[in-house]
Amino acid sequence: MNKTLLKKLLAEFVGTCFLVMIVVGSGIMAQNLSSDQLSILLANTIATGAGLTALIWIFISISGAHFNPVVSLIMAIKKELTLNEFFCFICTQFIGGFFGVILSHIMFGMDPVQISENSRSGLNIYFSELVATFGLIIAILGVRKLSTLAIAPAVGLYISAGYWFTSSTSFANPAVTFARGFSDTFTGIHPEFILSFIIFQIIGACLAMLFMSYVQNDEIK
Repeated sequence: MNKTLLKKLLAEFVGTCFLVMIVVGSGIMAQNLSSDQLSILLANTIATGAGLTALIWIFISISGAHFNPVVSLIMAIKKELTLNEFFCFICTQFIGGFFGVILSHIMFGMDPVQISENSRSGLNIYFSELVATFGLIIAILGVRKLSTLAIAPAVGLYISAGYWFTSSTSFANPAVTFARGFSDTFTGIHPEFILSFIIFQIIGACLAMLFMSYVQNDEIK
């Protein structure tokens, strides 16, 4: 493995790990401080949007700051990642997300690995993930035409909004979805529903890529 790829993978590992720690950890902290669902969701939203913005700014010049297998998939389809880089990226993202869950639980004195009992099922919920992921990808592909530096706040703001306008609270990320299956906390998802989430996330991402290719007059090579 060459040094450049190694640096990219380290960035993706740490970025995805911290993203999951922010999502899961802020949910745990909010639950510890309040029993009000509105307050918990609001705290989780603010932490995730702010943290994701910072993480993208930190790592975008190194790896592109994907932290998300569907983002890497779109970049691979657009020939901005080689097939080898793509597989290395998504493996690193899934591993990083899993470590993020473990570290979150350790920080709050909980069992490191849990199985979530949080049911998130129903076609409306799955369709919500398609919509959420579609929006995430058009945000990335649209804003990067404007400015690379603007991607971070755009994605952070979009995901913050996604918490509130989607019934699934906008996971929009297979690695984060998988990781959250191992946390029986506010942000968890029962493993039974993970595959459905991921399938609809992939569909949403691909539809978004096709849409943006059309409106931006970009041919997929």
